[in-house]
Amino acid sequence: MRIFMKIALVSGFLLFATTNASAVGVEVAVGGWTQGLDGELSYKTILPTDNIDLDNDANYDDEDRLFGRIKLDLPILPNVYFMGTPMEFEGDGTKTLFTFGEKKITGDFYSKVSLDHYDLALYYGVPLTGLASLGTLGIDLGINVRRMEIDMVVRDKDNPAVQDSVDETIYVPMGYLSVQFKPIEKLALEGEIRAIAYSENHYYDLIARLKYRFVGPAFATAGWRYEDLAIDEDDIRADVTVSGPFVEAGLEF
Repeated sequence: MRIFMKIALVSGFLLFATTNASAVGVEVAVGGWTQGLDGELSYKTILPTDNIDLDNDANYDDEDRLFGRIKLDLPILPNVYFMGTPMEFEGDGTKTLFTFGEKKITGDFYSKVSLDHYDLALYYGVPLTGLASLGTLGIDLGINVRRMEIDMVVRDKDNPAVQDSVDETIYVPMGYLSVQFKPIEKLALEGEIRAIAYSENHYYDLIARLKYRFVGPAFATAGWRYEDLAIDEDDIRADVTVSGPFVEAGLEF
């Protein structure tokens, strides 16, 4: 919940700022995302069979999580985009003998995985795009830094003393691209891409939303978000996707 307290505090400051600087644009939104996790994850693996299938072995269900974002459009400096995305799954699973960390797990096990991440993007709008499209199209380009907190615990259900865990924080630099198409004043189609690929690792985050501004600065959105993560570092191997629909409510000045 700390992330949402920070969002509220920053939002209040930004809304106050807009009353004193009409050139500053602010967008604040809070939403709910139905997250479906699929793929494999392992820690200090010995054999390929040590990989935990997060859908079939761990038996994770889809989870509904809140998230929040703030965009600050500045007249001269780079625009700023902050987004916080909590992500956590847990469940009871079954798998033949496998190793997680320093422990060997047999049969039934409990596991929990958190993949919370926080983004800070600095970007500029592509010049003359709005003018050339008569105000219907906008394109933003920039860089994004993602702080990702990977936390996983696995415990043998028949012998609870047998458990191991991993808790790592990694920073991922990514490219940022956003496209907005506004055919009419109250309606907009928006897409966002955050991505990086290097060696055998990659991380792609794609967001598509339909935004409707229904009264004054208030808007609502519905969309789809898809993340694809493949990493192999610090004894952590992950090849996972998270996807699902989301809705938002927010204010735009």
